[in-house]
Amino acid sequence: MSADRETDFTRRLAAAARQEQFLTVMSREDAHAAFRAALPHATLPPETVPLAQALGRVLAGDIASPIDVPPFDRALVDGFALRAADTEGANAARPRRLALNREILACGVAPTGSVATDTATPIATGGMIPRGADAVVMVEQTEFFEDAIDVTGPVRPGQFVGYAGADMASGETVLRKGAVVTAREIGMLAACGLAEIAVVRRPRVAVLSTGDELVAPGGELRPGAIYDSNGAIVAASVAENGGEPVPLGIVRDDEAALDAALRDALTRSDLVVLSGGTSKGAGDVSHRILSRLGPPGILVHGVALKPGKPLCLAVTEGKAVVVLPGFPTSAMFTFHEFVVPLVRALAGLPPREEEAVSARLPQRLTSELGRTEFVMASLAQAADGLVALPLPKGSGSVTAFSQADGFFAVPAARSGVEAGETVSVVRLGAGVRPPDLTIIGSHCIGLDRVVGLLAEQGFRARTVWVGSAGGLAALRRGECDLAAMHLLDPETGRYNAPFLEPGMTLALGWRRLQGVVFRKNDARFEGRSAADAVNAALADPDAVMVNRNAGSGTRLLVDGLIGAARRAGFWNQPRSHNAVAAAVAQGRADWGVAIASVATAYGLGFLPLAQEHYDFAYRQADREKPALAAFLALLGTRAADAALNELGFEPGGGES
Repeated sequence: MSADRETDFTRRLAAAARQEQFLTVMSREDAHAAFRAALPHATLPPETVPLAQALGRVLAGDIASPIDVPPFDRALVDGFALRAADTEGANAARPRRLALNREILACGVAPTGSVATDTATPIATGGMIPRGADAVVMVEQTEFFEDAIDVTGPVRPGQFVGYAGADMASGETVLRKGAVVTAREIGMLAACGLAEIAVVRRPRVAVLSTGDELVAPGGELRPGAIYDSNGAIVAASVAENGGEPVPLGIVRDDEAALDAALRDALTRSDLVVLSGGTSKGAGDVSHRILSRLGPPGILVHGVALKPGKPLCLAVTEGKAVVVLPGFPTSAMFTFHEFVVPLVRALAGLPPREEEAVSARLPQRLTSELGRTEFVMASLAQAADGLVALPLPKGSGSVTAFSQADGFFAVPAARSGVEAGETVSVVRLGAGVRPPDLTIIGSHCIGLDRVVGLLAEQGFRARTVWVGSAGGLAALRRGECDLAAMHLLDPETGRYNAPFLEPGMTLALGWRRLQGVVFRKNDARFEGRSAADAVNAALADPDAVMVNRNAGSGTRLLVDGLIGAARRAGFWNQPRSHNAVAAAVAQGRADWGVAIASVATAYGLGFLPLAQEHYDFAYRQADREKPALAAFLALLGTRAADAALNELGFEPGGGES
């Protein structure tokens, strides 16, 4: 050791001997509490970035689709668009012959003609369904002639038709605030036509290593020195957890140099992490510098952890300064215990989770023998543990990946997975965790807004759209916390309550005005009552309707309007209000039944029918679960009512 270095070492040793013992060990829980009390672990402000630069970022707000995806009803296979009723009774021995229309519908070609009775139009996968058609038959199920085809089997209504908005409906919240943008979300946002998005700003984390013994990797290792591994590990871990590392290199054990480096780091970052210099040794000067920082200064110096006891936590200028122990194992243990939660919170990321979990399958899932099937699933918390809910969307869906928490495999040698069987769900993406609340049933953009308010309270909700009856069935099986529904009982004229089973309770949601939608200036509808307009449409052989799916609340209204009539378009049965409005707006149908807010969004005429009740069923035994209680408490609040009024709904929230 040189004379100057030996003198400096001796001086620091003497100063340390005169100083009172600084290290005061605190429990792990108290250390966490003190750190969080002095520095709220809150998300940083947003910034707007191009879509191409959004990978790995966290959404700063909810994103609603500005369009329907797909934007029109489309064919899911190569074949022929036709009317399903024209194929009834068809078989190989007695096929049904249909005349071929001259138009050929390739991708990107808008139909100019319609499909009349006993005719068919050639259509490619992705082609736009023409007016009059309600199904597509595969090429393989036909025999082709020059001007006709023979259909060798019956075709069901809606077969191989992807309805407008079936993947994402215009105005539907497709991604939630806090979602991590991966390749699947990039595709989803691109499908919506979005070129840039608002994301949480990444926290800039300054990384400093202290110690005379340290040498940067690649440098010459002198006697008594070691390579600095902590700086590299910490920087990589910062990036791995959503931060932007700012490597500032190595600072020697000199109080003035370290003081200057620390103050420079504070001006360039949101958080400073040092390693080394936390113990009571002669060369450890970090704690003395931190003691001179502005209030509140040092919060913790010593935690009851093994390894990791010498950890030092401080806050100044609203920023954290964390001094990790010098030994790599201790440094990384304390980094993941105290720094990772802060970095992830600043970046808007959820806590880290394991990569795979076991979950129970609530109902039998069939699978094709001889092929390994990977099933996309979301996770819900049930009374007896995690439940894996297979997603209903098919291979053409952009959102299936986004809504999934993971997937599980059904082996090729099995024909399915039995109800109650445990499956291993492989997680998709780091940090994914089960939702706090699972809502299954009928979609409404009003629910999207209420769920957004719930997210502001720290609760994550998963919404799955299967229709009112499907939601009630899911609640009965214990697959969800809430069933979103608007089912009218024709015998009593009451909504929803007559369908509840013992142990279920109804929470009143809001009222939505249902009515007949049509293209403006259509004389068959304009200026008439809804009932008169529908009667006029039913009497017109050229009028094409668009129906709704069986089991939906809207379907009950349609059935009441048309009775036993089965007019053109009856078998066109999409699952959402948006798909109905899209069919009418695009001229593929002349009328249908949807809610007023959707009619307005699509620029359609609207004839009022009834105020339907959109409510929520839940199990009374689950009433006090935190997320469910928070959701129920939101109904009827000023914030929720204002959001619903803005969308054109009539609030009526609260428990019945």
